[in-house]
Amino acid sequence: MEVEFSKENFLLPEIKYEYLDHTADVQLHAWGSTLQEAFEQCGMAMFGYMTELDYVTVETCYEIEAKGDDIKGLLFHFLDELLFLFSAEPYLVGKKLEITKFDMDNLEIVCRCYGEPFELGKHPQGTEVKAITYSAMEVVQDVERSNFEVFVIIDI
Repeated sequence: MEVEFSKENFLLPEIKYEYLDHTADVQLHAWGSTLQEAFEQCGMAMFGYMTELDYVTVETCYEIEAKGDDIKGLLFHFLDELLFLFSAEPYLVGKKLEITKFDMDNLEIVCRCYGEPFELGKHPQGTEVKAITYSAMEVVQDVERSNFEVFVIIDI
């Protein structure tokens, strides 16, 4: 669902993700000071794998919802909704993700996805992401460093 937003004072988050090699696929590794931030960063990592985010501008905002039966299911469905947003009309590629509802009791997420429709010629074509997988999925809390990490293998 498309939502209204203001472009004034729009700030982009610090990048807190990387790509790890994996046999025939790629593993997304993202982190943040909260689990919510780690989820947002993981979504951005996926978009960044599909195109170079430096070429994306913020022109529109869509809102997605995801639910899960457990924390891994919530992460899976969150990324799957983002992939659907990219793969179907409006073919949105996100420049920034903002989770506005992160309900761990009911395992629900509402997220605003700021970006623009993917357009060949403007956006370099990266690698197609076919699906999100549960394979080797991890959600880790590092209590000593007050840090959360997520690991997700995407099928390319």
